[in-house]
Amino acid sequence: MLTKQLDDKSYLQFSTFLEQQCGIVLGASKQYLVKIRLAPLMIKFKIASLSELVAQTLNPAQRQLRAAVIDAMTTNETLWFRDEYPFELLKKRLLPELKGQRTPLKIWSAASSSGQEPYSIAMTVYEYLQSNPGAFPAGVQIIGTDISNTMLNQCKDAQYDSLALSRGLSLARKKQFFQACDNGMYQVKDAIKNMVSFRQLNLLNSYSLMGRFDIVFCRNVLIYFSPELKAKIISQIYGALNPGRYLLLGASESLASINQNFTMVRCNPGIIYQKK
Repeated sequence: MLTKQLDDKSYLQFSTFLEQQCGIVLGASKQYLVKIRLAPLMIKFKIASLSELVAQTLNPAQRQLRAAVIDAMTTNETLWFRDEYPFELLKKRLLPELKGQRTPLKIWSAASSSGQEPYSIAMTVYEYLQSNPGAFPAGVQIIGTDISNTMLNQCKDAQYDSLALSRGLSLARKKQFFQACDNGMYQVKDAIKNMVSFRQLNLLNSYSLMGRFDIVFCRNVLIYFSPELKAKIISQIYGALNPGRYLLLGASESLASINQNFTMVRCNPGIIYQKK
């Protein structure tokens, strides 16, 4: 019989572990979330109690379990064209402003989850290029990163069920950019899939191997981090942006009191941040 209770000491130890490994701050009242996310791993790894699972996770030798736990705790649901306005800003303001540059246009989706954001970016760029052929003669590179290898594998497969496609995707875009598979799933068409590459990245680590970007989407990510780690991530994103280029955050996120090296640009609707 599985025991899903987690005592305060084990919860505190696990919270500390999670923050050290990937920066996520659970807070004092998220035991329920830990139970929901980790319960399936008790079955998979044949561990009878949640406290024992946490104890084993704290052991550095348990690499496979640690990876599975981090995957479980960092997996978040997302949707296509989330909030809509960032993608309208991309199409109507940022791409027109940057068109004609001699180097490849580089766009980074910093927390790609199961792929909806980077593929939404790719669809937006594709639609813009259909109306503006030759706008980026050196090409467009879209990179999606995530800490979870499980999520990255889903991104690379680029297959989604009908429920996932119902969340934020118009029927017109579903028809244009997806094809039905024999297994009942829907596959992102190659024209979009080939625009995006994926790689594993912990946002607390160095971005130096990523190169420089013109646009960074780091949306609905900072809310999970402590103020100190938010400042660290934003500072590293600043270093990864080309001069004068842009950062897009989630609707409830702000750089106020975090970093003064960006100019806040008010749009209608939304806000974007330009590197000074």
